[in-house]
Amino acid sequence: MRAVVFDDIRSQPEVREVAEPIAPDDGVVVRVMATGMCRSDWHAWAGHDEIALPHVPGHELAGVISSVGAAVTRWQPGDRVTVPFVCGCGRCSWCLSGQAQVCPDQQQPGFTHWGSFAESVALHAADTNLVALPPSVDYAAAAALGCRFATAYRALAGRARVLDGEWVTVIGAGGVGLSAVMIARALGARVIAVDRNPQALAVAATLGVTHTLLTDLVDVPATVADFTGGGSHVSVDAVGSEQTCADAILSLRRRGRHVQIGLLPPIDGQPRVPMARVIGWELDVLGSHGMAAADYPEMMALIEQGRLEPQHLIERTIGLAEAAALLPGFDNATVAGMTMIDPAR
Repeated sequence: MRAVVFDDIRSQPEVREVAEPIAPDDGVVVRVMATGMCRSDWHAWAGHDEIALPHVPGHELAGVISSVGAAVTRWQPGDRVTVPFVCGCGRCSWCLSGQAQVCPDQQQPGFTHWGSFAESVALHAADTNLVALPPSVDYAAAAALGCRFATAYRALAGRARVLDGEWVTVIGAGGVGLSAVMIARALGARVIAVDRNPQALAVAATLGVTHTLLTDLVDVPATVADFTGGGSHVSVDAVGSEQTCADAILSLRRRGRHVQIGLLPPIDGQPRVPMARVIGWELDVLGSHGMAAADYPEMMALIEQGRLEPQHLIERTIGLAEAAALLPGFDNATVAGMTMIDPAR
């Protein structure tokens, strides 16, 4: 099969012919119909995650099962499926209680093993992790769910528990940030979108935000406090830097809730976070690490009802060769939405 492969950290990826994957005993092989490119893929390429080399990235996917392991009971070839980017083991207490996203023995396509920037991908613990696709949800929309959209949904609905009428500030209007904007609006929140890219903010404006802020022109915390009468109830850092994390936390009102979605790699030791404000204002700082397959039905129902439309967040669709060329610079890409890969191109 064809796949995007890189041999060393920060080396140029290229498209190669590699061996087809084999289904694990408890897993499946999925023929990839769509897979998203996200900043997390860049983090793996840049060496911020432990990966074995050579490596095939890619962790957001949807497709058709082509082969099934002997221990799998719920799935068969031909089933249309998607999968969370965190695949739980299916055996531990966390998985058995529906919290596979924090499984201590988790697998992650594109990180712990070869991923979905390929024509096929192997997935583990299929009976725990796979999600069936309703006929009305196409492959590209489903692939958009695997990391960014599902992580944003859990961040707002499950972790911050956003209430109708609350203010939500979302810093970063890329794929995960726009997902957070769409979900916050569906939950009834008033949303402020913040980004350095005017095109991304223009897309956010079409999703019904109350305000957009261009970071180069304003003091983000002070402006948010002015717009909201003291700060947001909820803030989201959808980028992952010391500056964006600090701006998000400092944009909160007293007793507010911050959700960190963007990965925050250390530069000089651990990232610096304004903990004095967290303590003094009794802020809640929450993480969101994907969403277990057990929690997908609620989100999928909103998509079928048309209240959430992840397909509208896809800015462009590219092939494997273009994906290989784009990956090294994806941390600085100025895309106004999601980049989707069609391995058949």
